[in-house]
Amino acid sequence: MKAVWIVGPPRSGKTAVALGLSLVLRKRGWRVGYLKPVSELPPERDPDARLMKAVLDLPFEAAELVPVSVGPSYLPAHDRLEGYAAGLSGAVHRAFEATGREADVLLVDGGGHPFVLASLGLDAPELARQLGAGVILVTGVENDYSLDALIFYNRYLAARGVTVVGNLFNGVPRPLLAKTEGVYRRVLEGRGHRVLGVVPRHPEIGAPTVAEYYEVLGGELLAGEGHLDRTVEDVLVGAMTIESALGYLRRAANKAVVTGGDRAEIALAALETSTSVLILTGGLYPDVRVIARADERGVPVILVHYDTYTTVEKLATVTRHLHPEDRRGIAIARENIERHCDLTALLEVLQP
Repeated sequence: MKAVWIVGPPRSGKTAVALGLSLVLRKRGWRVGYLKPVSELPPERDPDARLMKAVLDLPFEAAELVPVSVGPSYLPAHDRLEGYAAGLSGAVHRAFEATGREADVLLVDGGGHPFVLASLGLDAPELARQLGAGVILVTGVENDYSLDALIFYNRYLAARGVTVVGNLFNGVPRPLLAKTEGVYRRVLEGRGHRVLGVVPRHPEIGAPTVAEYYEVLGGELLAGEGHLDRTVEDVLVGAMTIESALGYLRRAANKAVVTGGDRAEIALAALETSTSVLILTGGLYPDVRVIARADERGVPVILVHYDTYTTVEKLATVTRHLHPEDRRGIAIARENIERHCDLTALLEVLQP
């Protein structure tokens, strides 16, 4: 059995890569297993494990696929550290053995940040080293620093004695595709690091839905209950004057507009542009015209009691999660691997 740890920063699309790769390998007759050793959610609530269990029809309970759940204050008292670390390590090793027993390839989802549990010597790179797994580094692309971070991770893993199977630029925005192919790929390969592919951004699987924003924000849904599946590709704050509002709001499509509940003129202007959801802050109910127009346009309206700054901070934590019933998203995840990845090189490395 070969094991591959899929490592990357939050919102890089690691689970979509694992999903697409698993479907491609299964299509070629490989037996594929899945494990997410560490999650920040309880096993039964982890959407990634739930997705992979359903799509791959895995015969494991949630606790076997997600053996360790931790939060940002996970460390116990100092006199309990050693036993606590040993317990977590044992849980991961047992789950690794169980989920990979009948698999040709075990895909291991690196979870959130790769440094989580480093204080116990159980971060993703260290676990990959202990268990003899190769690593696929997945990264999104925002700017040149994204390349710097990727080169840093490659050097770090090599220094730790971890084999890097390859690097995957994932969810690359269209304005950065040419630079990623022409500059980032060449720089990375020029330094001896394999590039497995450059996957363009697909809003269908890269952009969160209104439902995912609503889940994080809570609040009151005033309109558009039947349109929570709309994708949100950008977030704009409606704090400008009405004179400049339309020009500003037309800059982005499929957006969330965050504005005060008392800014009826801004809300109505947003509803005349490509808006996926209107988020009203301050607990202030809007003018009835806003609700009526939102119903006409099929745009959800969420009323929250946070101020605008707090609301935008919360929105920054929202990520897209694929669901087992999302056939289109699942198909795109598979197509991304088939069309944009060097499958020949990958399959050679993964041969049992």
